[in-house]
Amino acid sequence: MTTTDTTAPRRYPLLIGGEHVHAPGGRLFTRTSPAHDRVVGEYVEATAEEVDLAVETARKAFDDGRWRDLPGMERARVLRRVAALVEEHAEELARVEALESGKPVAQARGEVATTAELWYYAATLAQHAYGDAHNALGGDYLGLALREPVGVAGIITPWNFPLLIVSQKLPFALAVGCTAVVKPSQLTPGTTLILGDLLTEAGVPAGVVNIVTGRGDVGARLSEHPHVDMVSFTGSTEVGKKVMTAAARTLKRVELELGGKNPQVVFPDADLDAAVDAVVFGVLFNQGECCNSGSRLLVHRDIADEFVRRVVEHARRVVVGDPLDETTKVGAIASDEQLRVIERLVGEGTEAGAELLLGGHRLDTPAGRFYAPTVFDHVTADMSIATTEIFGPVLSVLRFGSLDEAVSITNSTPYGLSSAVWTRDVDTALAYARRSRAGTVWVNCFMDGFPEISFGGYGESGIGRELGRHAIDAFTELKSVVVHTGPRRSPWVPLEGTDRP
Repeated sequence: MTTTDTTAPRRYPLLIGGEHVHAPGGRLFTRTSPAHDRVVGEYVEATAEEVDLAVETARKAFDDGRWRDLPGMERARVLRRVAALVEEHAEELARVEALESGKPVAQARGEVATTAELWYYAATLAQHAYGDAHNALGGDYLGLALREPVGVAGIITPWNFPLLIVSQKLPFALAVGCTAVVKPSQLTPGTTLILGDLLTEAGVPAGVVNIVTGRGDVGARLSEHPHVDMVSFTGSTEVGKKVMTAAARTLKRVELELGGKNPQVVFPDADLDAAVDAVVFGVLFNQGECCNSGSRLLVHRDIADEFVRRVVEHARRVVVGDPLDETTKVGAIASDEQLRVIERLVGEGTEAGAELLLGGHRLDTPAGRFYAPTVFDHVTADMSIATTEIFGPVLSVLRFGSLDEAVSITNSTPYGLSSAVWTRDVDTALAYARRSRAGTVWVNCFMDGFPEISFGGYGESGIGRELGRHAIDAFTELKSVVVHTGPRRSPWVPLEGTDRP
């Protein structure tokens, strides 16, 4: 199941003010590879003091304009250099990501490639962050709407896609002139810290991007800090609510990308071969540790028995194993805590009466923590496995008989991140897409993403949008400027000694 990897643990400092900051007094924490049970990284355990220093450094860098006042073309050049360096260091980044997170290295390479695409795309927005003008206010007025950077952005990222998700935020903040303090998850901070060095190499001025590592108290301090102007957070809905509460103390804006319980809805007229593969991919990709995981299958009763049988057989062929093995499709569960969550919810599904067709147990391996691909059939919409984000390779199958019923089941959870519909009928596809309360609806595809397409959720799946041209909204303020030309008309109180009416 696992291969031997004897690479020595890598030690990572903080990045503050363009300088590496090592742990005063030796305050370090480590990351054990979830697949190999050996330490792969050592990181600085930041305190409030380091967080405050990072924020004040970012504040100074913003206020003195060293990045904010550069022409958009100059910022774009730097962001393109970052993208090129990500491509140059792709193998290093992918390997660190696989070791820290447990995901297959082949998948990690794909994520690194997408990361570079995000930086290239964000660079275009550095030159296309437009305001507006209003020239129909009367002959002696001109109205301007200026789009200005919000200031210091606090960026808090999760453990499941550390490099990809920081790159859904940071380059867009930089594109419009913000400075930033980034706090990656304590489970997978390595690739973010490597990215920090690439930013320096690419020419991002010292102090513009600062990276601090540690546990939840670091993120909490960042969220409440009075000199942070906005917080962008990706993670669980539970923690997202805490971030929002902390941010409310200073009324800073928040952007939240949170949980999901995303359905794939399959109608009888669909391309069933494509749908089977997409359903298995959707729930097993990244071990199911994905906010976009297609963890619910809604299948029409007319085809349910045969379709579910095919899903189970297809899932049996998926290779679960060492993340460093090129053939692996499903790697290790990221932590013992997450493994316990999966085991608890699978137990609840069994107790509730769902029919376990596949898996439902931890795999017996000499090292690491691996969970078998799992499929439950005859799940009802009130079961916890149909409403709770499991964050594991667990599929819940629910059956429906009409479009109305499919929509009702889709919208029966607090989440609204994404959904998918499989049908050859355009009327059915568009009717479902319009009625599904989700930020993204895929039609005859699943988890097909592009830097140009906005991403975010309804309800408890979050606030705001990442990616696409709307990504800069969270990192900018709109300022109205009203310009009057010529003499002031109709003074409120006539000036003494004038002949104005």
